[in-house]
Amino acid sequence: MTAQEPTGPVLDIDRLPPPDLLAEDKPEEACGVFGVYTVRHEAAKLAYFGLFALQHRGQESAGIATFQGDKVHVHKDMGLVTQVFDEQILEQLPGSIAVGHTRYSTTGSSRVVNAQPVIVETRLGTLALAHNGNLVNTAILREQVLAHNWSLETTTDSEVIAYAIAQEISTGKDWLDSAIAACQTCEGAFSLVIGTPEGVMGVRDPHGIRPLVLGILTSADSPGNPQYVLASETCGLDIIGAEYLRDVEPGELVWITKEGLASFHWSQRPEPKLCVFEMIYFARPDSQMHGESLYSYRLRLGEYLAKESPVEADIVIAVPDSGIPAAIGFSQLSGIPYAEGLIKNRYVGRTFIQPTQAMRELGIKMKLNPLRDVLEGKRVVIVDDSIVRGTTSHKIVKALRDAGAAEVHMRVSSPPVTHPCFYGIDTDNQDQLIAATKSVQEIADKIGVDSLAFLRHDSMLEAAQDSDSHFCSACFSGNYPITIPESLRASKLMLEEAVSS
Repeated sequence: MTAQEPTGPVLDIDRLPPPDLLAEDKPEEACGVFGVYTVRHEAAKLAYFGLFALQHRGQESAGIATFQGDKVHVHKDMGLVTQVFDEQILEQLPGSIAVGHTRYSTTGSSRVVNAQPVIVETRLGTLALAHNGNLVNTAILREQVLAHNWSLETTTDSEVIAYAIAQEISTGKDWLDSAIAACQTCEGAFSLVIGTPEGVMGVRDPHGIRPLVLGILTSADSPGNPQYVLASETCGLDIIGAEYLRDVEPGELVWITKEGLASFHWSQRPEPKLCVFEMIYFARPDSQMHGESLYSYRLRLGEYLAKESPVEADIVIAVPDSGIPAAIGFSQLSGIPYAEGLIKNRYVGRTFIQPTQAMRELGIKMKLNPLRDVLEGKRVVIVDDSIVRGTTSHKIVKALRDAGAAEVHMRVSSPPVTHPCFYGIDTDNQDQLIAATKSVQEIADKIGVDSLAFLRHDSMLEAAQDSDSHFCSACFSGNYPITIPESLRASKLMLEEAVSS
């Protein structure tokens, strides 16, 4: 195996700053994964563009591993995809198989050593693994891996999965049987892309909590040799011109080799529980889920919100960009004109320059700037997709009032977030979630709005036009589809919640 050393400074800190000040009050996704099996040696470039499309899922680190026969080439580093890779680096990653990853850490600190794909040497050759999600039995699996004298280099659950596969291989199993056996020991949320010298695997946990899609890329110069693509979302397929075939199903493993595509259902009783927050906020609005773009779903959320919580106002505005589709839906159903009241500076990315406390108080204007001539004297409805801690909402409302808004009414296109996530979303401990400790009116008073309303839980699910039982909505309800170990529950839930369950 050859490895490309990380370039640039390595920041020896436990956590990097958030991507921007606005994101401080938003739940953060774990990561995006991408895999490609091609007939030509340009897999790295395809993976680069796929990760570029999935950048919204994680901005802390990025990595690509390629397979050229038995040789593996790896490059990963801290930063955005465009900061980690350039033409010269991609030229040093030859091969027809690639696995890519863009990361936001939920387990394991944000250090370059924890960047993915995870690379592990096995009896059959090198394995490269990219993981989206979180395991809930990591501690047990870690003990089992260490008991077999494997040396763990990172603090991630992803590395534990990779070594669990390596351990199965050491007993004489092949790639496929080893991956299945290892996955059967994992509990929690995991969508995996696994690269090997023989091919690429895509795996989803039995509940399918995190998304994973399968596409095909046809080539004019080799029409009889289909090239398969795996990605966290369909936008990762669109950018390289791949055709969406289907979702990898909950509890399914797809195995892509020179023989083609094979499917194996390794979980006996898979029960779909896609994270509903993927549909509300995480995934890009142009990605397809349940047969339509998420833009269409979010538009309906706004319509439901307008039906449930009408208000007399002059204009509807959104918290850009994630609140825009719901705000348009609210406007269309209510008849209140939609306007741009907040302008987003889309060139504000991750910065390693720490502002002073005084600058932090003004920090929201780094990202959003209100339009005074649109807002002044107006009764404003502002639509956002969620409220987690309420700190950013308070800053936005203050900015609107400072710009002359006569009234500010906030409408939220999801229910109150009352519980932390254990399946791959980085949420605060429960006592830091504003809706876990305050009523709707108390939240309204805290953020300074004239009125506040959240979407009803039933409406959120009904708008998806699918069975209510097909989604995980634990962050809104506290009904976790996968049992959480008591020690883990106690670390994030308030005492009475942990005891009552």
